[in-house]
Amino acid sequence: MGNQEFERSPVTANRLQPARHFAASYAGEHVAGTEFVIGAMFVTWGVGTSDILLGLLLGNLLAVLTWALVCAPIAVNTRLTLYAYLEKIAGPGTIKLYSIVNGTLFCVLAGTMITVSASAVRILFDIPPQVDWYPTSVGFVAIALIVGAVVVAIAAKGFKRVAQFAEVCAPWMILMFFAGALALLPLLASMTPGIDSISSFSDFKTAADQYIWVASSNSELGLWHVAAFAWVCNFAMHGGLSDMTVLRFARRANYGYFSALGMFIGHFVAWICAGVMGAGAALLLKTSVAVLDAGEVAFQALGAAGIIAVIIAGWTTSNPTIYRAGLAFQSLNPKWDRVKVTMVTGAVTTIIACFPFVFSKLMDFVSIMGLILAPVGAVIVTEHWIFPKLNLTRYWSSYEKHFTNWAAVIAWGGALIAAILCYSIGVHQFFLIIPSWITATVIYIVLAKMMGATKSYPAEQQREAAQQQQREAEEKTFLHNLATKHTRGNKIATGGKLTLLKWIAITSLVFCASLAIACAQGTFALAVFQSWLIWPSMIYFVSATLWAIGRDKQESAEVKYLAVDHELQS
Repeated sequence: MGNQEFERSPVTANRLQPARHFAASYAGEHVAGTEFVIGAMFVTWGVGTSDILLGLLLGNLLAVLTWALVCAPIAVNTRLTLYAYLEKIAGPGTIKLYSIVNGTLFCVLAGTMITVSASAVRILFDIPPQVDWYPTSVGFVAIALIVGAVVVAIAAKGFKRVAQFAEVCAPWMILMFFAGALALLPLLASMTPGIDSISSFSDFKTAADQYIWVASSNSELGLWHVAAFAWVCNFAMHGGLSDMTVLRFARRANYGYFSALGMFIGHFVAWICAGVMGAGAALLLKTSVAVLDAGEVAFQALGAAGIIAVIIAGWTTSNPTIYRAGLAFQSLNPKWDRVKVTMVTGAVTTIIACFPFVFSKLMDFVSIMGLILAPVGAVIVTEHWIFPKLNLTRYWSSYEKHFTNWAAVIAWGGALIAAILCYSIGVHQFFLIIPSWITATVIYIVLAKMMGATKSYPAEQQREAAQQQQREAEEKTFLHNLATKHTRGNKIATGGKLTLLKWIAITSLVFCASLAIACAQGTFALAVFQSWLIWPSMIYFVSATLWAIGRDKQESAEVKYLAVDHELQS
């Protein structure tokens, strides 16, 4: 794919990526180091086990549906980044303002992920936990800078390399959350009166009610707050449409449903497992989970493998986040090189990561981030889908050659004012996105009607329709050929080496899982489990990385042949 990321133009058919890249990207990005943080924070909310489980199911379902039914169809229909499409709708003036706000927020978010990774590395050097808003150790700063450099190097390679990195890491990362929770279940069972082991959901709930999600009569939070947080914590990506930047490479719109891997295996399962690990680690250390960082929680559950898990989990999330931030800032000036902009963005992000305040205020930050960016998503959804139903003209501001679409800017600002007013009368911050989204939609429709959306622009509309039809036809032809043809008449053979590497990787994961199950059953002690787990984990990464490299070469050869074949037919 090189460095061709189509920052300003639609993605061409031969650059569309297969389903597995999106499955791995969503699973990798949302099975992250921050899941250790969020999962542990739920333990401190004073919300009971039943409300936690039901709330997470509902909220994550809403998130998946928003990705699949809102974000992905628009991304696939336009094949544009959020920034290119917003500029088409709202003009260069609006996109400059939005890109600065959006890019800055993503820098802070990526900085959080790097901080989480650094929290694991600091254990190796006996650096104390960083619990203040500023760093208290030069060693921690050095670690954050090194971790950040690795993340930025991967993000600068573009979407394909980011997705390939996640493809290797995601299966192991998912397994580590399960393994850590299973390994600490015997500890929780031994501390819970009335049960000897956790062999059923009833046993698990009994232990969870006493040591993990302990309901408090003083808590103001409940099921709907949990559901709302699960929905809004990534609202900037799905409802705010930032993931158009990723999903524009999807061969089909239904790839948006791969977000379920991130939401249910990632957020739902990972947050639950992180809660179990956090509670178990607190019991082992005889302290409160509130004072433990992600690195300490993972280390107490998984040993050395836990340190690797947190490092990689931070990487798999910060990589695509810095990629998004780089595209945001690159959109300020089309002449800027995306790779260089991403490198500079990553440098700023790494400096932010040296300050642990981004780690300690994560849950508040992600909800505020979604709230700030949501109205822009509402404007885009309104213009893309609602305008045609109201007989209003898409891209009217562009056809009028406005530098700034003031209807969009006022709608954005008005929605934020509405959110502030709702918050001032007692609406919880997790629920503010709903009135904000509705306000932005109504204001934009009203002002756009007044400013020119009711007009017809025949020449521009015909040109736009013709370009869309031509691109869709080329895409349909290419994807048909991809599904029915083989390179030089035969699909490139996988080869014995790749098959062997794949099975070595799978066997390594099975062995890791077997160790966790044996530990949960009391076959051997936690310390033995931790000392053995690192070895099959290392074998997995070596074999899976070699398999991914070989598989990429094979697929590149197939796509290259089909691209040449398509040009000859044309």
